[in-house]
Amino acid sequence: MFQSRTVLSLLVVAVAALTARSQDADLTWKFKKDATFYQEMTTVTDQTMKVQGTDVVQKQNQTFYFAWTVKDTDDKKKEVTLEQKIIGLKMSIDIGGSKINYDSSTKGDAGATNPLDKFFQALNEAKFSITLNTEKMTVTGITGHDEFIKKLGDANPSMKGLLDKILSKQALQDMAEPMFAALPGGKKKKGDTWNRTSKLDMGPIGSYETTYTYTYDGQDKDKNEKITVKTKLEYKAPDEKAVGGGLPFRIKSADLKGQDGTGEIIYDPKAGTLKSSTLSQSLKGSLTIEIGQQSTTVELTQTQKTTIATTDKDPTKKQ
Repeated sequence: MFQSRTVLSLLVVAVAALTARSQDADLTWKFKKDATFYQEMTTVTDQTMKVQGTDVVQKQNQTFYFAWTVKDTDDKKKEVTLEQKIIGLKMSIDIGGSKINYDSSTKGDAGATNPLDKFFQALNEAKFSITLNTEKMTVTGITGHDEFIKKLGDANPSMKGLLDKILSKQALQDMAEPMFAALPGGKKKKGDTWNRTSKLDMGPIGSYETTYTYTYDGQDKDKNEKITVKTKLEYKAPDEKAVGGGLPFRIKSADLKGQDGTGEIIYDPKAGTLKSSTLSQSLKGSLTIEIGQQSTTVELTQTQKTTIATTDKDPTKKQ
């Protein structure tokens, strides 16, 4: 009797182990040569700056539409080359009651010849070639940067110096990387966690370091894989070498901390792509800025939510 119970127990353990193994998920981007996928990325930002007792409220709602085409894959080098195009852009900005709106789908309408519209249009027409290491899911190269900066500078010459500093080649690589780095590659069990750190240096605006902690939560009701994410954001003021660039002020020091960074990622195992992503982040603290050799303290409170949706159809075209 004891032996039969032992055998039954071993069978139960073996079945449980097989079941657990079957719940492993392969969270890997699948890149097919010449395939194109599209992404719609919307960021909503609410910001309040208190300057000398006065609140300046800013609200931004911006949507970028991207087309990604797999140009080449190299299994030996573990690399893939992607062409990224900005195929659409919507902007709604309200700074203390002063409003700016732009919609690339209505470009050519009356009034679309002012300098700001030209700047947005140049942004909308950007195209890059990105090299991605598929083993580490890191961006190792980007081309198209020089043409991008030139177009933006031609649209608004007064901003060229600033653009050169905040949109460096490395900065553009760092902006593109988190899109793919959210997926670890390889198999993960439910409850497994992994970390990534992203750094973004924007010259005279300062630098950001974000640590992402991902947890695989298993499948949702639609048989997609769900990943939760928590973030820790740290901001550093620019050093003395990073001043200039056409800004009307200089950031001397800062004490800004990211708070309550949470999000959710849905991976489509059939398509082999990130299906959707949502990330919310709060930023709070103070900045000391210098204008005309006079220092002013600015209290900043900001909330930001970014959502990304991936599809195989162009979202800028009416279906």
